[in-house]
Amino acid sequence: MSNAALLIIIIAALLHASWNYVLKRSGGGLGILALSAATAGAILTPIAFFLIWQGFSFTWPIVGMVVGSGIIHIGYFLLLDRAYRSGGDLSVVYPLARATGPLLTIIAATLFFGERMTPIALAGAVLIGVSALVLTGDPRRLFSRNKTTGAHSGASFALLCGCVIATYTVWDKQAVALFLIPPLIFDWAANLVRIAVLVPYARHFDPNAMTRAWRQHKWSVIAIGIMSPLSYILVLTAMVTTPVSYIAPAREMSILFAALLGAHLLKEGDATRRTIAAIGMVLGVAGLAVG
Repeated sequence: MSNAALLIIIIAALLHASWNYVLKRSGGGLGILALSAATAGAILTPIAFFLIWQGFSFTWPIVGMVVGSGIIHIGYFLLLDRAYRSGGDLSVVYPLARATGPLLTIIAATLFFGERMTPIALAGAVLIGVSALVLTGDPRRLFSRNKTTGAHSGASFALLCGCVIATYTVWDKQAVALFLIPPLIFDWAANLVRIAVLVPYARHFDPNAMTRAWRQHKWSVIAIGIMSPLSYILVLTAMVTTPVSYIAPAREMSILFAALLGAHLLKEGDATRRTIAAIGMVLGVAGLAVG
């Protein structure tokens, strides 16, 4: 992995952890998900139109890749939101979801795309995964119920979210590397699919969900609408020239940022364990860069 690609991924990781923190702090819900997608669409549309005007054209295979990505990402956002609203801490749900995704992605990239990792890079990927598990603390508590509320920790939804992460990472890699869809246009078009589904879905279950979300969490909606697409467009840009089996584990630097946000801003505690795990993740990313 080149230094430029690694820098892009680290910036994307910080943005990704930040919008997850905002989502967790705001309480989430369909209204916030739908409005943040609409906000992203409003911001990206002028830029996307300009790039399309420069000469890009949609073909039916490209449309298929866009629709597929949009649907997969809808599952990701709904599962992630449900994990947080089920009582899961940011420092538990986020690492569990993000650690599951790259491990499955590496397996898929090796089996289906013929990608091969050097021993050092593979060791780095494994170290990132192990460190992510250390961040979650006692694994026996992951699926326990909260004694006060009776709610699950959100671990089940986080694991399912991790499976979806692996799916969209492999899918989207093909879109930008094989079909050569410009990352910004691809994310913008896939986001239109999310808007087309999430807005009527939110209105169906709660007609006032978006009005209430905008009134109570306007700045959270705007922050998510900006940081979420920007973080992923950066990842897609790196994917154009970098093997997905390197990109996926390197993205998990975001676990470090999420753990720090959870410990210091959400007061989820146990900073010592998180620091030890963070050091392991840094070493793992270094292994990816060297490999």
